[in-house]
Amino acid sequence: MHAETLEQLAANARLHEGHQEIGPAHDAWLEALGLLPADSQQAEWIRGELRRLEGPAAGAPRAESRHPWARKLGPFAPLVIVLLKGKYLLALFKLKFLFSLWTFVAVYWALYGMKFGLGFAVLILVHEMGHYLDIRRRGLPADMPVFLPGLGAYVRWAALGVPVRTRAFVSLAGPMAGCLGAVACLLLWMQTGNGLWIGLAGMSAMINVLNLIPVWVLDGGQAIAALDKSERIVLSAAAVLLAAYLGQAVFLLVAAGAGYRVFTKDLPAVPSRAATAYYVAVLAALGAIIKLAPAPGPG
Repeated sequence: MHAETLEQLAANARLHEGHQEIGPAHDAWLEALGLLPADSQQAEWIRGELRRLEGPAAGAPRAESRHPWARKLGPFAPLVIVLLKGKYLLALFKLKFLFSLWTFVAVYWALYGMKFGLGFAVLILVHEMGHYLDIRRRGLPADMPVFLPGLGAYVRWAALGVPVRTRAFVSLAGPMAGCLGAVACLLLWMQTGNGLWIGLAGMSAMINVLNLIPVWVLDGGQAIAALDKSERIVLSAAAVLLAAYLGQAVFLLVAAGAGYRVFTKDLPAVPSRAATAYYVAVLAALGAIIKLAPAPGPG
């Protein structure tokens, strides 16, 4: 009933916390708590957030005791300490993102050579930024992507209280961005005739299709949570048709996953036809790219 309000309150609370505005953040979480059943997991989680916000304020040591040099700054000491904390925290997130990205680039550079390895890493970055930008444009907090060579990448964000429809659209934003990246590579291939670009386009399209298999923590596994039984059947049928038309067995994996999820109990209270259409459209677009640019094999 209050899903959208809770989503906005959580976003407001996170924004206030990011600006060190503890009082307004506390009030936003408290308002959200009033909209939830007292014995729900979400309510217990918010009570934990309130305790976290109240804890430091109740017994925090004086700034001078933690920073002896702060005595020289007088009344400006707390402000300088907060700014330093924010600076170090921001630097930490940037370093985490940059270090993992360059490690990712180095691994695939070594495996596939400079050009293909760098292009592959950029396309994975484009996919993850699709998630990140979609989350941020909804006013929700999110960290920059973290890259794991051999496994992919992920964007951490606070999804508690966010409606399944919104989570589905956030999940599909990554494959959609990956699709656009593959299209850009196709256009470059048409302009230059360089086989590197069509190879990157085919590889990107294939990886994004694999990510749409509706299982486990893949994007498809999160997106299908917004579909009811009939919509999951439609998705499975569409994937079978794409597999038959393109001769690509990977779409059968999507069909099998969607067929399995027809019988699971994680059906949404309010299904989303828009999420279904989005899911099928992204699959079909990726299929069209694969038909034009089959994924390259080893070597």
